[in-house]
Amino acid sequence: MKSFLLILCEVLKDLWSAAFPNSHLNGFVSSQWKDMGWQGTDPSTDFRGGGFISLENLLFFSKRYPKTFQQLLYKKGGRRATWEYPFAVASVNITSMLIQMLDLWSGKPRSWAAVCFLRILVEDEMAFELLYCVAFKVMDTLWLAMRASYTEFNVVMKATRGQLEHELAMESVSRIEDMPSYTLHQIATFKYSLVSI
Repeated sequence: MKSFLLILCEVLKDLWSAAFPNSHLNGFVSSQWKDMGWQGTDPSTDFRGGGFISLENLLFFSKRYPKTFQQLLYKKGGRRATWEYPFAVASVNITSMLIQMLDLWSGKPRSWAAVCFLRILVEDEMAFELLYCVAFKVMDTLWLAMRASYTEFNVVMKATRGQLEHELAMESVSRIEDMPSYTLHQIATFKYSLVSI
């Protein structure tokens, strides 16, 4: 059985390769990680808020939707703020927000969005990872629409949560792919409808 440290190193190596395929990583503790939006030289100190699953989500995103992943990492598209959100840290925050929104730490769901999500999860074991990808794209789209800067990150996250809760509760949504915001395969045509919070 592999140790957690070995698994962590493998996931970080895979993530680096997905993010920067033409750049060699000089070590698992390196200032290069800041290029991806980690706060320090050791990414493991940043994902404590969302746990190891936040790192797994980021790797899933990079492999499942590489084009969208790269566009968000490099902040391509739209009028960007001078002070942008740090990509990797935003990822951890998105995972943490989803865990809270879906009541994943509680014994049973306390919100309608969580109940709706559990119905989806029963049919698709990758539903959480897919929802994470949708959430990241929604967050970035709202970031641009709101012309937000770094100091408004929490406002954008609140709007993102509201949008996701609204879409999960729609009668027509029985899978993540049914959500109006699920258009990751065609990033250029992504549309959103900001719900009032």
